[in-house]
Amino acid sequence: MLRSTFPLVSHLPTRKPPPIRPRPPPVRPYASSAASPPPPPPPPASAYVHLPFCRKRCHYCDFPIVALGTSSPPTSPHGGDGDDPRIADYVRLLLREVAATRPVSDDGVPLETVFFGGGTPSLVPPRLVAAVLDALRARFGLSASPEVSIEMDPGTFDAAKLRELVGLGVNRVSLGVQAFQEDLLRACGRAHGLREVHDAVGIVTACEGLQNWSMDLISSLPNQTEEMWEESLRCTVDARPTHVSVYDLQIEQGTKFGQLYTPGVYPLPNEKDSANFYKIASKRLSEAGYNHYEISSYCKTGYECKHNVTYWQNRSFYAFGLGSASYINGIRFSRPRRMKEYAEWVQKLENGVWSHESGNSGIKDMAMDVVMLSLRTAWGLDVQSFSKTFGRSLTESLCNTFRPFVESGLVIAMDMERRALQPSEFELDLQHDGENGSRVAFIRLSDPDGWIGEG
Repeated sequence: MLRSTFPLVSHLPTRKPPPIRPRPPPVRPYASSAASPPPPPPPPASAYVHLPFCRKRCHYCDFPIVALGTSSPPTSPHGGDGDDPRIADYVRLLLREVAATRPVSDDGVPLETVFFGGGTPSLVPPRLVAAVLDALRARFGLSASPEVSIEMDPGTFDAAKLRELVGLGVNRVSLGVQAFQEDLLRACGRAHGLREVHDAVGIVTACEGLQNWSMDLISSLPNQTEEMWEESLRCTVDARPTHVSVYDLQIEQGTKFGQLYTPGVYPLPNEKDSANFYKIASKRLSEAGYNHYEISSYCKTGYECKHNVTYWQNRSFYAFGLGSASYINGIRFSRPRRMKEYAEWVQKLENGVWSHESGNSGIKDMAMDVVMLSLRTAWGLDVQSFSKTFGRSLTESLCNTFRPFVESGLVIAMDMERRALQPSEFELDLQHDGENGSRVAFIRLSDPDGWIGEG
């Protein structure tokens, strides 16, 4: 993860891209308060909704999920009396949480983005997805044209189901393909095969009214070769999604992969090979016209994931559902990962026993969050804004920490016009201690070497 101990960012840039699928930043529950923290961020305008159901657990997955088994009908478009009671009961619990959550602002700030993540949200009947959207609209309001994203896996939806979701207001799909090789899909424990991948791509691209969709890929899988990776990237480019997310496999404790494999040891690639996968993706997708706007994210112009940008710009967001993490009033907190404990948590919320307004993180922790999240993006860190918020002394310390990385080319310092400064110009700016006003306006990691820490 892009995380370190402040003030010395001793491992910037990181050597590995982030774990599978973008998620809200790490949770730091009940962090200590600072003596004079910056003002709280603006009220949330985004909501993450966790729909935890999957047909089976993938071998790399450590997310809080509920495995339904393959007996559940995967492509029923409408639902109804035949809904799986586990899904229906969970959605009722989710609706209770939404209803019991007090909006942070009294000004009625509407939601601009909603993201249904999982799990495999496409297993949830559209009418239940609609119920959640209706509850969010009633409690917080929705903007005139919100971005409403949903994660979908091949084999869990048909054309009718997708059309119904689009008709309900879903306007962005994140398709979890992961690989274009049957052997790799099987090795990952994915519930779908290659035929279902091609069927799903066909359904998504043919869906009238859906212009914005993303494809997920995973690199550094067991026995994955450079040729396989090139093939997956070619197939992705041929499918012409507006957005591509590329994740480097991370071995998590407690998963099947965690039991079978050791990072960097065959059949997993070593660190050099993983970095090469990352460089290949950056090159191939950039050549195909995708902007590399975040460590793991590429998009056609204008198709950045607005919801995930909320995370990377360290803006507040609501979250709802099993194991989900919110960022409210400067503090991150998570819900229980087990269904029984989550149900008890919702009951306490309804009874007013628990409140999320429990204080702010320490100022240095907040500063480090801003730095780490900003450096995930091609826009980088706004140095002048950082200085206004956290003070000149902290900013100077940070710039001095970056000095060797600017010299090596892993970090790029830029002026107000985003013109890259030469290392000698950056050094001169540090030596003069900003006495005539610093020229350094932005700092970002170079692409791709800075993002993977090669050098």
